[in-house]
Amino acid sequence: MQQKEPFNALYRPIKMRYLIVTIVLIVLIALGVFFVKDLPGIGGATSIIPGLTSPPSSSPIKTVFVIVMENTDWSNITASSSPYIANTLVPMGAHAEQYFNPPGNHPSLPNYLWMEAGTNFGITDDVDPATAHQGTSEHLTSLLNKKGISWKAYEENISGTECPLENNGLYAVRHDPFVYFDDVTGNMDTQSSYCMQHIRPYSELAGDLQNNSVARYNFITPNTCDDTHDCPLKNGDTWLSHEVPNILNSQAYRDGGALFITWDEAETNDGPIGMIALSPLAKPHYANTIHYTHSSLLRTLEEIFGVSPFLGDAANAQDLGDLFTVPLTNKH
Repeated sequence: MQQKEPFNALYRPIKMRYLIVTIVLIVLIALGVFFVKDLPGIGGATSIIPGLTSPPSSSPIKTVFVIVMENTDWSNITASSSPYIANTLVPMGAHAEQYFNPPGNHPSLPNYLWMEAGTNFGITDDVDPATAHQGTSEHLTSLLNKKGISWKAYEENISGTECPLENNGLYAVRHDPFVYFDDVTGNMDTQSSYCMQHIRPYSELAGDLQNNSVARYNFITPNTCDDTHDCPLKNGDTWLSHEVPNILNSQAYRDGGALFITWDEAETNDGPIGMIALSPLAKPHYANTIHYTHSSLLRTLEEIFGVSPFLGDAANAQDLGDLFTVPLTNKH
């Protein structure tokens, strides 16, 4: 009579196969965790583990800074009114001779909203968030957050102890587009932790640059004197001459950074207004005459960070890629 093998003997190869599969999975997970960057609460870039966040952007530009100045025609930026801009920044980088605020889009607030969302939401005046706050999540920093890409707004003359929903001294809330979105402010909550984590006093930028802890997207708003809204052009030029070198000397800028300096709107009609791109990857001492608007800046940011869909009029815009020596994205 043939003797049957014990059940355990038959089961042993199956157990071994499961053990091998389990070990392989553990190794793969460990390798994935090692490369996680920029998950919420961890910091860095983005995760490469499928399902946790979107893949990192293929753009050679890794960190972006945007500085927005106020109410100036490009023709008024001259060596006498703005010597640092005209004699240092313009030769150093690339600039657009035909960059405009969107047609008829005035005053300030509609243009700041446009830079964030590609539309002014029908707002045609400088009103507070209490009057004009938006419930949509279709705006740039929301797309960045969903993808695990870090962002911060550095606002001059805010305290950092509350979400700044109202004017305060030289801080103009109309120049801070992020607080007009309910998903940033927790529905107009001055104690919103998300708002206070992302909208910080400008005075903190210098330390973040020194520590190489800046976000990947950094929006910088000078106060209403330093942005020349309430003061002469020379005040803004002097402010830039003191502050821009801190960015240009930072590790974040040297390692694939880009700084865009623009103005919210023209003083006369719709412009042209200024757009200067500074980067190790920008064309030095270069100018073009391509027609751009704030939609072009927004589209450029979306391409750099690899987020979609194109927001509002960004879907129709020409990006700022001509100002750089490399493509904004490595398209396959």
